[in-house]
Amino acid sequence: MKQTPTATNLTKETFSKRIEKYVEEFNASYIDAVMAICAEYSIEYESASKLLNRPILEHIREEGKEMNLLPKILLKSKKLPF
Repeated sequence: MKQTPTATNLTKETFSKRIEKYVEEFNASYIDAVMAICAEYSIEYESASKLLNRPILEHIREEGKEMNLLPKILLKSKKLPF
């Protein structure tokens, strides 16, 4: 029997898959997907960064860049501000 993930047993792989599924299902941005999944699992946004894989982090970086949400200095950095 497959166990439903909770905030306490959520893995990086499971969390990232939920983000990808949310993006596809609702045609949402990755930023919106992370916020929705964090709310669903009652996870603080700051904690979510540890659960995101590299491809999702890159999608978020690109979305932030397109929406001018990232300061110029962070665009050169490989690390997101959370």
